[in-house]
Amino acid sequence: MSPAPDERDRIRAAMDRILVGNPQRSNGALTIVALAVEADVPRNALTQRHLDLKNEFYEKVRARGGMPDCEKRLRRQLVKAKELRAQALKEIEQLKADNQALVGALHQVVMENRRLRLQVAERPDNLHVLPSQPRPPARQ
Repeated sequence: MSPAPDERDRIRAAMDRILVGNPQRSNGALTIVALAVEADVPRNALTQRHLDLKNEFYEKVRARGGMPDCEKRLRRQLVKAKELRAQALKEIEQLKADNQALVGALHQVVMENRRLRLQVAERPDNLHVLPSQPRPPARQ
């Protein structure tokens, strides 16, 4: 599909409308998607055919002291990812500590079991079988 002859002109006009804060078709966001909607062109017109206009748009956004919305969104996501990573690292440290405590407790129980087995082996006459208690009659 070949681009419309006035496609570049429509993109430039849309760029100007968005940058002055007077969008007609889009939400006015400083994104390529909004620019494509404003210019009434498919998004790939900016990402494939008119890369120079896409780059020019982002340069103008930065020149006026702004940051493209997609960059703002990515920065927010980066902050969130760093927070999640910090939480995960804390949790990992807690799990390591819990693991060490459980290993210690297991070791203690194993040693106690060994000690008891040795006592039983040394003095088997010290063991007495307890009588079992009769079971209550089954209910009918």
